[in-house]
Amino acid sequence: MKKLRVGVIGTGYLGKFHTEKYAGMDEVELVGVVDIEKEKAEDIAATFGISAHTNYKNLFGKVDAVSIVVPTPIHFAVSKDFLENDINVLIEKPITTTIEEADELIKIAESKGLIIQVGHLERFNPAIIALHNIVKNPRFIESHRLSIYNERCIDVSVVLDLMIHDIDIILTFVSSHIKTIHAAGIPVVSKHVDIANARLEFENGCVANVTASRISTKNERKIRLFQRDAYVSVDFTNHETTVISRNKKSSNSPIPGMEIKQLCVTKKDALKEELKSFVKSVQNHTSPKVTGQMGRDALKTALSIMKQIKSPL
Repeated sequence: MKKLRVGVIGTGYLGKFHTEKYAGMDEVELVGVVDIEKEKAEDIAATFGISAHTNYKNLFGKVDAVSIVVPTPIHFAVSKDFLENDINVLIEKPITTTIEEADELIKIAESKGLIIQVGHLERFNPAIIALHNIVKNPRFIESHRLSIYNERCIDVSVVLDLMIHDIDIILTFVSSHIKTIHAAGIPVVSKHVDIANARLEFENGCVANVTASRISTKNERKIRLFQRDAYVSVDFTNHETTVISRNKKSSNSPIPGMEIKQLCVTKKDALKEELKSFVKSVQNHTSPKVTGQMGRDALKTALSIMKQIKSPL
């Protein structure tokens, strides 16, 4: 199969990792990187022996697909230009800053038969993948995503920066529409909301309590899912997954009639798996694992949470 010509737009913290992963793929020809800071682009380009540019339009006609790893407020403009030039895009989350922008990108991609994949990285986390055969019809979900302050991540609220990861996971496991949202949050050290909590109530009765903070003294990523006869706990930071399920034959459990299992999940490079999945979707013209519509759904929920925070009842 012909190698896929790929470029990376944005060589900041995440962009460097995208470049590194593509450079190691046999099925990819890494063409070049783009950054408005010429020195940054040239430094990383020299490392991998590729071209460096300060204007992303220089890649038009030279690539089949790109990773768009630029600040969130310009996701739409950059992605639209590439799609209109018949180039497939992987857009880091969130897909855009408004629903209208997301809808326009999806419409362009559909009209041209192009791929939009949204960078919801946790979908490629082995712990989450393993849960798809375990989690069935959850009734209560609780997630905590806490991060030590990092100045590079304050161009949007913590809801769009961190919480949206868990929103996407929750929407994946709960097959129901959201009925009501109750949320609270405040800016602490930036001009955007830095800590937030949301209670999502679904039409099927499931409730999700979601907390995100980027002003914590520690990094913590946990999610717990409760369903009939079972409880699942995932600690992303420590790579631990615990399943507690009903088993009348179990005699050694501290919980009568319940069996406790620690899942052995093979560690994988989630970003590498994400990019490989994108490349495969483009080469085979198949739907990506995280479609533009899925990215839009997560964005819609995140924006609804932000609206609730700004205009509490």
